[in-house]
Amino acid sequence: MARVAVLLGGLSPERPVSLSSGRGVAAALTRLGHDVIEIDPQNPGWIAELQDVQPDAVFNALHGEWGEDGRTQGVLDYLKLRYTHSGMLASALAMDKDKSKAIFAHAGLPLANGRLMHRREAAKTHPMALPYVVKPNAQGSSVGVFIVREGANRPPEQLLDPEWTFGDEVLVEEFIDGKELTVAVMHNRGALAVTEILPAGEWYDFDAKYSEGGSRHEVPAQIPQTVADQLMRAAEAAHHALGCRGVTRADFRYDPKRDRVALLEVNTQPGMTPTSLVPEQAAHVGMSYDQLVAWIVEDASWPR
Repeated sequence: MARVAVLLGGLSPERPVSLSSGRGVAAALTRLGHDVIEIDPQNPGWIAELQDVQPDAVFNALHGEWGEDGRTQGVLDYLKLRYTHSGMLASALAMDKDKSKAIFAHAGLPLANGRLMHRREAAKTHPMALPYVVKPNAQGSSVGVFIVREGANRPPEQLLDPEWTFGDEVLVEEFIDGKELTVAVMHNRGALAVTEILPAGEWYDFDAKYSEGGSRHEVPAQIPQTVADQLMRAAEAAHHALGCRGVTRADFRYDPKRDRVALLEVNTQPGMTPTSLVPEQAAHVGMSYDQLVAWIVEDASWPR
């Protein structure tokens, strides 16, 4: 039995998702016989609490800014605590969409065309041919992401909203029509499967990801085996190009009409909620939720 601290909640817009992930992980760790302590970094005293607990390992179930962008990893490195998922540098690189795209390009991975812009510049005029996608450069779970569709007469005015809280840098990318696909990678084990995500609404936004009935998942995806193989190898290459550890999930678009694949991003701390994709892929290859949690926490180390 080990003492495991589960970090959950946090300060990002993805807090509700992290709470769901963390509670699921904590329940699994308890079933596995571990002494589990839940710690929410929304509490200003969370670092002192972590020092008092002196866990054998930290399961980082945080999502988004402050939780998976290298900051929390830096704290855990300073405290010399064994922790799960990727280290500080890999986490920071993956969270910055523009920097990670540069690394993926250097690795020869297929990408969508796009560029980094200040949000006010992107709101002045259409920065590229319609349709295109606008993404905050350092958010996850599709927070703040939207598509500018064909026929839009005006550039995206929501970027000028005084209540915009997703940072001034946005990545503007061509919209690739077709299938939404994702691949989980376990470090030193490799890619698990390819899942096609079929959102109930127009596209795979935050609600489609986390609301009950928001999307349907098809695993394995009904795509040519050659494409599935390409996606799984690309996901593994992206994982290693960033220097990731633990479990990651790479998201792709695939246009069957043009036989084109594009890597969108790598998530270094994928969701562990009831609707999450990584536990679903693990189950597909014969690994239960509890077995997946056990593997992740056994993989914890310091330094990462």
